[in-house]
Amino acid sequence: PSERSPRPAAPQGLTPGPVLTDAPVLAHYTRGGLVESVHRASLVALDQNGTVAFSHGGIDSPVYPRSSLKPLQAVAMVRLGLDLPDDLLALVCASHSGEQFHLDGVESILAGAGLGVEALHNTPSYPLKDSEMDRWVVEGRPKSSLGQNCSGKHAGMLATCVRNGWGTSDYLEPWHPLQQAILETVADLSGESPGPVATDGCGAPVMAFSLTGLARAFARIGSAAPETPEGRVAAAIRAYPLFLGGTGRDVSVLIAGTPGLIAKDGAEGVYAAALDDGRSVALKMAEGGGGVGGGPQRARPVIMAAALRRLGVASSAYDQVEDVPVLGHGRPVGAVVAVGV
Repeated sequence: PSERSPRPAAPQGLTPGPVLTDAPVLAHYTRGGLVESVHRASLVALDQNGTVAFSHGGIDSPVYPRSSLKPLQAVAMVRLGLDLPDDLLALVCASHSGEQFHLDGVESILAGAGLGVEALHNTPSYPLKDSEMDRWVVEGRPKSSLGQNCSGKHAGMLATCVRNGWGTSDYLEPWHPLQQAILETVADLSGESPGPVATDGCGAPVMAFSLTGLARAFARIGSAAPETPEGRVAAAIRAYPLFLGGTGRDVSVLIAGTPGLIAKDGAEGVYAAALDDGRSVALKMAEGGGGVGGGPQRARPVIMAAALRRLGVASSAYDQVEDVPVLGHGRPVGAVVAVGV
């Protein structure tokens, strides 16, 4: 009989914090007139003055913002001298779908720094967009760092290193001057001392801080003056939402349909958004969830839309991002709906 590797032992002494244990039910998954499942989340909304307008769950305990961190990382890069046109700067903030214009943009960022795709150190993967992934598989193309959804951020990191004369082979190390500058920028924008620092799915450092700090950071970026690094990042996101996500992605649809909005989704059910007047929302699904598809992620855009509505934000995108049907034999038999937000 073949030998199996022993199952890794569970870490000792780890307990879930209030952001998970205090998270209330904020969405129902209905089927045929019954609530089949529920989704729990912690959420904080700030008003124009940075005061908590309303909240649910553990908003002051640390969470990893995952890819919702990318606009903050991009601000750090612009502060360090990264100078890109708005479409490519939005791509630096992206968890892109791997459409051809995304991949062309990543190669353009790298070429501008005198680098090729081999310089990317993010984890190889297929594109997020199903049709693109299927095409790659049919064509026999292997997983690659270029196709992985964080390649825009990594290209921006590499271009920033070249701009500052820093090494590019070790740009993902937490002690690298780029990553130290990002840590300082996160502390500045969030108003908190981040920690702990871990490794994100793409290989880059990711630091924990509170949902309130995440909402505060997005408010800083969203309401910044145009000539500032924060304002440049916000303008790029607003002008090129398809570069931030992709065709049909809820984050791209929401930005395009909501005047003055910036937003960024993240793995494990994180989502943050802000208006140009400083109103902001940050949420974390308690059940987590991997990519942009089903599971707890299906409730994430519905809850965000409900929170923005409660803040008084008008959007032509709500009908689309809140339309999350539950199917039975290929037909809608229920829906994911926000409750109590």
